[in-house]
Amino acid sequence: MTERKCILSGDRADPEGLVRLAIGPAGEVLPDIRAKAPGRGAWIGVPRAELEQALTRGKLKGALSRAFKTGDLHIPDALPDLIEEGLRKALLDRLGLEARASMVLTGSEKIDVACRQGKVELLLHASDAAADGNRKLDQALRVGQEAEGTDLAGIVLPVDRHALSMAMGRDNVVHIAVTDSRAASRLRTAIGRLESYLGCATEAPAHGEQDSAGAQGV
Repeated sequence: MTERKCILSGDRADPEGLVRLAIGPAGEVLPDIRAKAPGRGAWIGVPRAELEQALTRGKLKGALSRAFKTGDLHIPDALPDLIEEGLRKALLDRLGLEARASMVLTGSEKIDVACRQGKVELLLHASDAAADGNRKLDQALRVGQEAEGTDLAGIVLPVDRHALSMAMGRDNVVHIAVTDSRAASRLRTAIGRLESYLGCATEAPAHGEQDSAGAQGV
């Protein structure tokens, strides 16, 4: 797909980094997270806080009216919540798919071994994971990637262990190690969309990437 333009900021970006809005059967403006709904769509790429301001001040309605070429729109007050829920569900669905395809590992001991062997492409922690547990696995990751002394670490997800466990069909999922590079890329996209919307985007370079200071992130 070609780049799309955010109706609020005017910035252009890859559709994977934006959220599409579409008009539902009842005339409501609703999030089309997978960008598959038929008809005209409008794209937004601003954090939730900016979207809420635009909604409150009427800027969003004006932008949507221009995008859809009609003023006969109903924008639900819960639109920011619906977008967040949709992005979170998309991330959890993706995690579930990768788990069923055997692209991930769970369990601290298994992850520790895989990290030290350099087999982990992406390390994820639940939002309510213990800091000590995160540090131990982050250190194992650095050892396996020969990146000791850098700030290479896993990503703390904006999702708790209960949600992760439900999505993956496993008990008490606190940490996740992604062992396939393509699966890691797909998950980075889903994580990035949610984090950008929440205003807490985390840099997640691909396996082996390193910045000019020598620090590396997963």
